[in-house]
Amino acid sequence: MGERQIFIRFAGCNLSCEYCDSPQALVLSEIYKLGTHPPQNLKNPCSAAKLLEHVTTLEKSKSHIHSVSLTGGEPLLQVDFLKNFLPELKKTGWPIYLETNGVLPKHLGEIIDLVDIVALDFKLPSSTGLSPYWAEHKASLETAYGKEVFVKIVATRSTKVQELDQAASLIASIDPEILTILQPVTPHGPIKHRPTPEELFAFHNMLKRHLKRVRVIPQMHKLLGLT
Repeated sequence: MGERQIFIRFAGCNLSCEYCDSPQALVLSEIYKLGTHPPQNLKNPCSAAKLLEHVTTLEKSKSHIHSVSLTGGEPLLQVDFLKNFLPELKKTGWPIYLETNGVLPKHLGEIIDLVDIVALDFKLPSSTGLSPYWAEHKASLETAYGKEVFVKIVATRSTKVQELDQAASLIASIDPEILTILQPVTPHGPIKHRPTPEELFAFHNMLKRHLKRVRVIPQMHKLLGLT
């Protein structure tokens, strides 16, 4: 938070969370329904070489850049592209920061050696309106654990403390020191209200029963009016 990044946004997601604020990234969500396998060779209209050229022209002085963020949608849907692109991106010297929904552990394992930081979502069914992904989240976190990794959990007015307890227990079973970010939802689409301060205190208390490092951080770019 507060650092400068270059964002590479990948189109397409295999989930469609109720609070998603990137509808342009959801072009695949209706094709790849829950429980189906993501595409193995999703075609990217931009070549790895052309994308690297775009990235390197955005900032001439690498001293100002914290990292290059791979976000989406879901970047791991384009794992074959990443296998070609990331080795070249690493040559720039910028840390590579992957944001993922945490439900594609096998794909994550294919490129984990090529990334430096992993921002891993835990999708609570009561918040997303989706089916649970506990096994996938655990496998993804175990895969990312050797890297700098943190977990992000979006909290809504519908969030159930029992699910937060389950998420915290799962994270703590790997390492209770893993940083966990509780992010109050930004009202969007069918989501009209953030959790109340009292609810956030209760959610924070629940997570702290199991985890040592828990922070409540909203979407800063939304508060700053940057999007």
